Amino acid sequence: MAAQLQGNKLTLAGRRRLDNFHGVNFARNAPAAGPTKVRTPSRVLGVIPARLASSRLPEKPLVQVAGRPLIEWVWRRVRDMGEFDKVVVATDSERILHAVESFGGQAISTRGDHLSGTDRVAEVASRADFAAFDLIVNVQGDEPLVDAAHVSAATALVRDGWPIGTCASRIASLSDLADPNVVKIARAANGRALYFSRAAIPHRRDTHGAAQAQPSDDFLRHIGIYAFSRSALESWVALPPSALERIEMLEQLRPLEAGIGIGVAVVEAAARGVDTPEDVMALEPLLQTLNDELPTHLTENS
Repeated sequence: MAAQLQGNKLTLAGRRRLDNFHGVNFARNAPAAGPTKVRTPSRVLGVIPARLASSRLPEKPLVQVAGRPLIEWVWRRVRDMGEFDKVVVATDSERILHAVESFGGQAISTRGDHLSGTDRVAEVASRADFAAFDLIVNVQGDEPLVDAAHVSAATALVRDGWPIGTCASRIASLSDLADPNVVKIARAANGRALYFSRAAIPHRRDTHGAAQAQPSDDFLRHIGIYAFSRSALESWVALPPSALERIEMLEQLRPLEAGIGIGVAVVEAAARGVDTPEDVMALEPLLQTLNDELPTHLTENS
């Protein structure tokens, strides 16, 4: 795979398209690893992996927020973006499956032994009924306010030649830079991900205090949206867990170590997701406002 994905260049027109895409700071050059191709229409499959296990918020997808389960808020948000030809929830839980069907969504039952959401997404994408979708997007199931511009940024990178596209936002605080739960990215000048880490990277050797993390493209926080070409997704899940992946406990290091290029778009900061009961309380007022505008029952075509 690595040998087949080397040495591509975007056209000048392609670079301009990236520069002008919704004001997002995309890679200005071609990926170091990615097929050369002109942007063509792609059928896009959005997959929301959801499981009951959560250490900080038990049965998180089914937690009620403003009168609806969290997974419904995420599904509706993703469905209404206009970015996808199809949106499905991937789960190994019968309870989640029934909940999704009850509000008019489509849920796909997957195996229970998957170690990551990426594996679950790949199982869904491998089904014969989804074979016509050549661009697959993994949207986290705990982000009811996921930004459509972020999804657009990730998918645009794949359409323009990257095997995998993801997003990052600027880190502006020392606390976030030092927090191991905030995943950092070191990014090349052309937008290629060099490394993901829980550590504070890069480190300014001769700078201390607040200046260490002034807002800039030097300090980037990963936003967990992934867009894949079908071949890149298949290659990712076919790889065994890598050494760096095991050390950092970050699955995106697996394709990176194998030479599969990951393009990184720099976007505005993401809205907070839901990880704790406190997050539910914080989001409740906003989602209640949205809830008042929704019909009593949602359907796929509503």
